[in-house]
Amino acid sequence: MRPSRLNQHSFLFLLREASASAAARRRLPPLHALLVKLGLQPYARVHNALIQAYAASGLVDDARRVFDGMSHRDTVSFNSMIHAHAMSGDVVSARRLFERVPSPTPVTWTSMVAGLCRAGDVAAARRLFEEMPVRDLVSWNAMMSGLAGNRRPVEALCLFRRMMAEGFAPNRGTVLSALAACAGAGALETGKWIHAFVERKRLFRWWDEFLGTALLDMYAKCGAVELALDVFTKLRSRNTCTWNAMINGLAMNGYSAKALDMFRKMELDRTVVPDEVTFVGVLLACSHGGFVDVGREHFHMIEKKYGIRLILEHYACMVDLLARSGHLQEAHKIIAGMPMKPDAVIWRALLGGCRLHKDVKMAETAISEMEATCSGDHVLLSNLYAAVGRWSGVEDVRRTMRSKGTEKIPGCSSIEINDSIHEFVSGDKSHPSYNDIHAKLAEISARMQQQGYVTETAEVFYDVEEEEKEQALGHHSEKLAIAFGLIGGPPNVAIRIVKNLRFCADCHKFAKSIIGRLWFGIEPDSIILQREPALAMIFGSREIWNSGIKLL
Repeated sequence: MRPSRLNQHSFLFLLREASASAAARRRLPPLHALLVKLGLQPYARVHNALIQAYAASGLVDDARRVFDGMSHRDTVSFNSMIHAHAMSGDVVSARRLFERVPSPTPVTWTSMVAGLCRAGDVAAARRLFEEMPVRDLVSWNAMMSGLAGNRRPVEALCLFRRMMAEGFAPNRGTVLSALAACAGAGALETGKWIHAFVERKRLFRWWDEFLGTALLDMYAKCGAVELALDVFTKLRSRNTCTWNAMINGLAMNGYSAKALDMFRKMELDRTVVPDEVTFVGVLLACSHGGFVDVGREHFHMIEKKYGIRLILEHYACMVDLLARSGHLQEAHKIIAGMPMKPDAVIWRALLGGCRLHKDVKMAETAISEMEATCSGDHVLLSNLYAAVGRWSGVEDVRRTMRSKGTEKIPGCSSIEINDSIHEFVSGDKSHPSYNDIHAKLAEISARMQQQGYVTETAEVFYDVEEEEKEQALGHHSEKLAIAFGLIGGPPNVAIRIVKNLRFCADCHKFAKSIIGRLWFGIEPDSIILQREPALAMIFGSREIWNSGIKLL
């Protein structure tokens, strides 16, 4: 096409083609120069498209130069530039532009909300969302997605219910965000309702591989493995993410052998190929199943057989497998031989094995080599000292935490009862049903003592009398949630709890071995304890961080 015949419409076509190409960053500047040469600057539509193209290619500074050079800017110009700044993480510049918009539209507000969520400032995003004069479905989806992506799934589900109550019909984006929130909150019943609602309203012709993957992932993370497998079987098409979700779901719920069998089926399928996430699930399955030799074999074949580069998560899973199995020296050797710098997650995997096998020397080595430690790392070491009776070590850890200003993160557990999600914090007495919960715990304690139950007090942080330790353990958030589930939940139904921290040894024993058999008269596996962060952190991403695990 000759330059003399170019107009704004043909230029927009060229811009779209250039933006869609792999060499967009190289092709856009010459097109920009051609725009100036042809004298198309007066057209705001052309400039807006150029801003969007630059921003989509990551050239935000170039987009801003176009914006600043415009003689006339409309609302679309501001929206495009706000979105560009917000998505690049420059919330300050986005906010300044937002305050200059002459007539903001729902798109303007939504761009700002999405940008704040992306930057992790969910509180500011929520305030802005509530201030919006008019909200459309995209606005609701952006806020829900932001809440779910920032580990606030309960708030996301509350917003979803409010959106439905205000008469907004969910679309594909809504369903994806809502399912992600259900997975994060362990809200199985709400997830089932969404599944039934979509099918009843025929929102989509069928569950494609993306929606189907989100659905089965939700079921798996809520511990409903059979439902996840049912969705997997019925899907007309599956991509690599679908297989990964199923493999990881089986592994996280303790079905290690089935997870490895699913991986073998994936290889035989030949329509998809394994990727990095696939082998995270495979190694996780080996870790939970204690399949050390199988884990070693797969770990060493990832690069050799499949040509997949080893990533931090693979090393973390392998260290976790070896450390859990007592091969602490081998785990430390793998860390020493890593081609990249080990992060805190790698060391925490080793530290968890040291705690399990009471190897104080190796634990001290792990702590000393970790550049950044959080309260959980210190608590793990302190619990290890307490378990072997080294109270001077416990006091040293407490002194270190005080000097660094590190505070112990309080345990927080949530449970879904009658379509409502209730949250409990360790030691908190603010729940409306606290008196009933306290009475139920006292009743449980009495019955358990009659059965010969002995409280696991070895890991209590303080060197105090046994009775005081038992009282401290009795106020852990997971026990409060379990007691509430016994009070307010329907009979003969599994209790599902989501917790932000690892379950302590006593709460693990309390929930599975005692409550399961004593209260329900069923095997312990019917009580599902969701999300052990040491495993979830291995995945290294917020999407997979909200993972579920049935403790074994």
